[in-house]
Amino acid sequence: MKKIELEIITLSHSVTQSHSFAVVLGEVGGIRRLPIVIGGFEAQAIAVALDNMHPSRPLTHDLMKMICDTFDISLEHIYISKLQEGVFYSNLVCKQHGETYEVDSRTSDAIALAVRFSCPIFVEESILTEAGTVADSAEVKLESDEISELITPSEHLVESSNFSGMTDDELDRQLSAAIDGEDYEKAARIRDEMNKRKK
Repeated sequence: MKKIELEIITLSHSVTQSHSFAVVLGEVGGIRRLPIVIGGFEAQAIAVALDNMHPSRPLTHDLMKMICDTFDISLEHIYISKLQEGVFYSNLVCKQHGETYEVDSRTSDAIALAVRFSCPIFVEESILTEAGTVADSAEVKLESDEISELITPSEHLVESSNFSGMTDDELDRQLSAAIDGEDYEKAARIRDEMNKRKK
């Protein structure tokens, strides 16, 4: 069984299922893409971690990482191991005190944890062959970090709001209030506006 390493390319609204999102994984050093449909909560959990946002209270995946850190459990990598009837199955490959353990996981949760642990994502070659797509020629010319810069998760998860009329101080206050109120979609939009001003 050959494992292919993947990286997160973007998050977007799912074109096949309403009220769902898709996380698009790309083959490291290659042109194949693997889109996976996920729920809104999981998409938000991934986007929060990708945007380096720090909510006042930990989200579920943040809590899981804190528990792992407390008990000296490291997440070595995640492995998308099976595709059955359109459902992806994954394993968390963990290590504690020199022992390796594999834990069954939903793929969306596994990806949300992989972002937090900064660990690799692997997929079985046959799954990428069956469910993957090939990036179009325009996208292939872009490096993955350029793609992330052009298509940030928050741009796809929420409609853009106009914060351009606010001062930097007002944006800071709005961002703090959104994070404290756990309105991460609004916080992501504000962060987008702040990032635009830094360029």
